[in-house]
Amino acid sequence: DVWIELLHALRLEPMAMLPFTLSLDFLGDQWTFYKPSHDDLYEMYGIEVQELTVWRPLADHAREHLGAGRLISIESDAFWLPDTAGTDYRTQHTKTTIVINAVDFASRRVEYFHNASYHVAEGEDFDHIVAPEGAMPFFAELVMPARCHRRDAAALRAMAHERVRRHLQRRPASNPVARFHARLLQDVPWLHDQGIGHYHTWAFATTRQLGSAFELAAQHLQWLDGGQGQPDLAIAARAFDTISERCKTYILKGARMVMGRRPMSDGPLFEEMARSWDEGMSALERAIEGMDIAA
Repeated sequence: DVWIELLHALRLEPMAMLPFTLSLDFLGDQWTFYKPSHDDLYEMYGIEVQELTVWRPLADHAREHLGAGRLISIESDAFWLPDTAGTDYRTQHTKTTIVINAVDFASRRVEYFHNASYHVAEGEDFDHIVAPEGAMPFFAELVMPARCHRRDAAALRAMAHERVRRHLQRRPASNPVARFHARLLQDVPWLHDQGIGHYHTWAFATTRQLGSAFELAAQHLQWLDGGQGQPDLAIAARAFDTISERCKTYILKGARMVMGRRPMSDGPLFEEMARSWDEGMSALERAIEGMDIAA
């Protein structure tokens, strides 16, 4: 979300970077965390990303790099992020990524991208985000848009087409949704014991990752089609959208299962998602082959 928002703010087309969602895999206790590669960001948009060596206080780095027109992407604690009010803000410590765009040290104010929006934090929140005493972020990167360029839609679609091919080659060798279902069946007693608070943490690393990735994958394929009405792209987009919608359904059903200590009874829902993954990948492979012939 943060990269989508940042690219949009730079007047770039974020849909072009999304083929990486297609290689999502299940690793046993989580889905792979999907994000655009640095190479794709540079080749498509001219945006360079480099790791920031945090060898002095973050505030000093912010003065240096924001003043030079760079942005800073950092792992931050949502406890101090006002935009997470109602979930994490001032209630629990959770790791999340923000991109700092502007800092006013005199007024203790920081402007940042987070999730799908642009936000402001001030006062004590500012202190913990930008100038944490005796602490430094786990990981930080410099986002450098100085060479940013804007390609037309046709050029971006051509580049995205090639990246779809690459990520299809990297897709899991076996159906990851089926593997996720099998693991969930084993984990139901453990989820019952852990309770609803832990369930939401589990869902973030599993069901939400799966659903959000394939929602973006479906949107990318609709954009890639460009109004041409390619049937196999449409089939793949619908299949991936089905995965996303069923994940949204299960987030609520799973919560009721945990709170009521009920047995797992949603096998048909997961079987539908697994079929949709197979159907979507097969249709997308046909679509890419067809696009090559047309080219």
